[in-house]
Amino acid sequence: MAASMDFSPPFTLLEGGYNNNVSENLENLKQPTNGKPPCHLRQSMDSVRLLNAADLALNVGVGVVIGNSPDEEESELFPAVFRSGSCAEGGPKQYMEDEHVCIDNLVDHLSATTSANCRSPGAFYGLFDGHGGTDAALFVKNNILRFIVEDSHFPNCVEKAIKSAFLKADYAFADDSALDISSGTTALTALIFGRDAYVQACLSGKFRMTLVVANAGDCRAVLGRRGRAIEMSKDHKPNCTSERLRIEKLGGVIYDGYLNGQLSVARALGDWHMKGPKGSACPLSAEPELQETNLTEDDEFLIMGCDGLWDVMSSQCAVTIARKELMLHNDPERCSRALVREALRHNACDNLTVIVICFSPDPPHHIEIPQPRVQRSISAEGPNLLKGVLDSNS
Repeated sequence: MAASMDFSPPFTLLEGGYNNNVSENLENLKQPTNGKPPCHLRQSMDSVRLLNAADLALNVGVGVVIGNSPDEEESELFPAVFRSGSCAEGGPKQYMEDEHVCIDNLVDHLSATTSANCRSPGAFYGLFDGHGGTDAALFVKNNILRFIVEDSHFPNCVEKAIKSAFLKADYAFADDSALDISSGTTALTALIFGRDAYVQACLSGKFRMTLVVANAGDCRAVLGRRGRAIEMSKDHKPNCTSERLRIEKLGGVIYDGYLNGQLSVARALGDWHMKGPKGSACPLSAEPELQETNLTEDDEFLIMGCDGLWDVMSSQCAVTIARKELMLHNDPERCSRALVREALRHNACDNLTVIVICFSPDPPHHIEIPQPRVQRSISAEGPNLLKGVLDSNS
């Protein structure tokens, strides 16, 4: 996809593909000071060497393209700084079956663990809510990113790579004889990557970043955009109209909100005792739904939570709490703990896992709410006058 292409707000359902060819890591970013994140937080600060890039541009005769709307373009440009924190609690349940992964620096991680070629700055996060044991959740956590980056469509067509990776992970789990393939897991992933042409990004020192969320199950990702909650995934419950129609078309039934009377989600990886032969359509699907948005300076953080959080808390409530916490201490890990604490206070009855991802080293800005310039008051005789009018009409 060309760097100048934009998607309609607040997000886009993925159907096409795009190219990423952004480059290397930031140099010498200073340690955050007052109001900046604590030193112990995970940070990835990706950018480029500006002088070398400028020399490259001169040598190869590449010009920097300037768009027609500089203000709009500038709002989409910022250093690739990702910070995350997570909290996982078993809650009232006897066993903890959730798994999660946080990778704030995707380039460094891939260079150390795989042979995949990923030059764009980026990050990856995943949340996997297991059931019937932990085998499925742990397997998908350990393998889903590898399946994405090793797919033939990556990085030129990321959405195809992600959809393919979910199915590959599901099939690979079924083939592992050492695991309990009757266990299952929901899967929610968030991939963030740069989408600028190499030289253009190098010269600016900032990047246009794209967020792609993939979901199969009832975990949820919510974007905090200047205090407003933007849901980046849809809960796949059997009673959801679109899921019910798909399930019934494929011969499945729903009893009291449960797929075939057994499972409270309509999409999951694993659960092979409920699926047919590989490749065949079945009521329980492992195919994810994807949503995408191009991040701007208004996008402050992303919350990823399992259904234990959303059973007792609305998306807007979570964003309001998270923003308040980040304005106080700017620590995504403490923020995730606060959300889990609040869910437990509201009698959450499931495992609880929350990930908070910040897109800036700075805390959210205070939002000024303009007050009315003129405040009108009702005079003392006003009620009597109103009463008289009403009496005259009766």
